[in-house]
Amino acid sequence: MFEIGEDILRHNFFRSQNRDGHRRMRWVYYVFVAAFVVFIGRTLALGIQGTDRARRGAADGEWMAQRADIIDRNGDILAKNIMSGRIILRPGAVKDPDAVAQTIHQILPYEYTLAQALDLVNSSRRYISVKGKAYASDAERIAVEEADLDGLDIDAEQRRRYPKRRLFSHVVGFVGRDGYGLEGAELIYNDYLSENSDPLQLSLDARIQSVFYDQLTIAMQKYKARAAMGMLMNSRTGEMIAIVSLPDFDPENRDLDPVSNRMFMPLRGVFEMGSIFKIFNTAMAMENGIDKEYYIAEPFVIRDKFNRVAATISDLRSFKPPRPNLTVEEIMMYSCNVGSAKIALDLPDDAQQEFFHRLHFDEPLNLEFGTTEHPLWPKKWGPVERATMSFGHGISITPMHLLLGVNAMTNGGIYIYPTLLKRGVGPIQGQRVLSDDISARLREVMFHVAEETSGKQARVAGIQIGGKTATAEKYENGRVSHKKNLTAFVGIFPVSAPQYTILVILDEPMGTAESFGLRTAAFNAVPTTGNILDGILPLLFE
Repeated sequence: MFEIGEDILRHNFFRSQNRDGHRRMRWVYYVFVAAFVVFIGRTLALGIQGTDRARRGAADGEWMAQRADIIDRNGDILAKNIMSGRIILRPGAVKDPDAVAQTIHQILPYEYTLAQALDLVNSSRRYISVKGKAYASDAERIAVEEADLDGLDIDAEQRRRYPKRRLFSHVVGFVGRDGYGLEGAELIYNDYLSENSDPLQLSLDARIQSVFYDQLTIAMQKYKARAAMGMLMNSRTGEMIAIVSLPDFDPENRDLDPVSNRMFMPLRGVFEMGSIFKIFNTAMAMENGIDKEYYIAEPFVIRDKFNRVAATISDLRSFKPPRPNLTVEEIMMYSCNVGSAKIALDLPDDAQQEFFHRLHFDEPLNLEFGTTEHPLWPKKWGPVERATMSFGHGISITPMHLLLGVNAMTNGGIYIYPTLLKRGVGPIQGQRVLSDDISARLREVMFHVAEETSGKQARVAGIQIGGKTATAEKYENGRVSHKKNLTAFVGIFPVSAPQYTILVILDEPMGTAESFGLRTAAFNAVPTTGNILDGILPLLFE
């Protein structure tokens, strides 16, 4: 444009004889130049204003989150993107060194004296991260933004925060530096979280989860247990209300904890589950019409096909039967191994395998929120194996397998796959694996276990609880260890029409003075469950 003007002057058009016409052209030229200058100025102003608006907008929260929130069933935030960043100093852009140094000193008084802050401001470096690799806290970020000083700023970026920290570490999981989910719900529902702005609402209840977490943490410390876990599931909808696995980790500071703490025991742990298997053994007996009393007053000797002693089952010292002969229901109620083994050997040859197959004990569970480990079955299925599996030895499954199996036995006979997503109340949807009549009979036995025998410490006033204990000795170097065991309690409530199934497991608990050194479930897993129920029942039925 200016070249055109120069050409006009160079060719002396203004000195033409037509002075009036050339005067008008001169005014057009001046107006054109003025308009262009105004245009350039306005463009620069808009650019500056837009940059400032973007900066202030980020500070005021006017930004689009790159990943949806995760919330619990009541709307509590479990995971959320926030605008954060590092405190950045660009010494070359500083216009008021004293004010910048004073601000740095006030924000970080323990990191920088005023003199040190001035040295930083007068540095020859082009770019300085004032806190190193550490992110600014909310208070620090606000202080920098309010100071609004040239050369001192926040290098803003979005960060994933987990307000409940360890409480949901295994279930919610975490994201990587690229914002992609790496474990837990962050991984399983990554596509939804990346593509939607509406929160992902889970079935979990932060209040219930907190009670589980606190009581399991206390139990681990009190009984010096290696690990602890607990789960609560809605018996009808399959909604997981709480899942806790200890030890845990901090999803925002993962380097603080061993990588082994990230193992999600409810899905990854594979254990012999002990006497809780008597629920399944009793169900098989009822289903096959076994209705008689068994003599249980002496050890039970199992012989092979050559009439040699293959195994001897003796648990007479661990319980106090009311009489020498017990019914099928009483064998489960008093947790009698001898009686359970005799029942198992009275079953049709393939009944046990077929029943366990119904409950998916022979395969990994491909769940909505992850795949479990593969159960461990015996290499052969002879009389000894059939007998020991009747009371939960010789077969190993995950806690999730166990929870779903017991739930199917007691909710009316329907096997339901669990979900981490909040569902509406409706009819039970699943696969029938047991008759409703047998399910009701099992609930009655479990009620007596909780009221009269090993499950008494899980009782809570105002509601009827049904349950079953388990104490399984663990293997060490291929042999049964009499010093290490797994203890568990599974419960249902209310017994008449179960709404919830609960499972609590302690791995390698130790005896205490209160338990006279005993390590069985009645002295650790059961009272722990009772403490949990005390805390959650007012919340579940408020």
